[in-house]
Amino acid sequence: MTPLPFDESTLKIRKMFPTPLVSCRLPEAEALNARLMTAIFEEEARSRGVQHSNQGGWQSDADFATWSGEAGAQLLAFAQDMARSLTAVHTQDNALVHATFDWHFNAWANINRAGDSNGVHGHAGAFWSAVYWVDDGGRGEDPTIGGDLEFLDPRGLVASAYRPELRMRIEECVAAGCATTEAASSGTLVMFPSWLLHSVRPFKGTRPRVSIAFNFGL
Repeated sequence: MTPLPFDESTLKIRKMFPTPLVSCRLPEAEALNARLMTAIFEEEARSRGVQHSNQGGWQSDADFATWSGEAGAQLLAFAQDMARSLTAVHTQDNALVHATFDWHFNAWANINRAGDSNGVHGHAGAFWSAVYWVDDGGRGEDPTIGGDLEFLDPRGLVASAYRPELRMRIEECVAAGCATTEAASSGTLVMFPSWLLHSVRPFKGTRPRVSIAFNFGL
């Protein structure tokens, strides 16, 4: 049998079902973070917090906007602008137009100390969710302290359930079926679809890891 010639360069690859994870470092983040830290620790002293996905740590009620002052208002406005910029509206004449509406939102603060984490969860009833790291707890200087944000592949286990060592040799598809992480970074805002399941890995730092989470919907 004469083998058919195979030329890898002739392959056409369409990467279907991409899931966006969008990140942005805020301008003048250091000054903003200093004011946010003061407001968050004052709120922790006033409130026992709530228990949702957090395994240890402190989480505020979803009323961040009411007690975070001007710094919180600036952050929320920036996050809303970011959500609008990532959203299109499908009109009746089958067009896509840039979103200009105001979002309904809720937001809350999180403080994780050594040993704290967040279990796997999603955010039902919202369109975009986001996390802003006020203080990464030292993750930027020491990767071993953990506390990374972890996302589960929404396509499920795929090939990893059959042979865990197999990978798709295609750019941006190597991690198909595996969890993907995003390291905390002070001053950075990350945004993702609210249906995307995620968790926070155990944190081992000596300085508190402080973040603010958001949901945006209509």
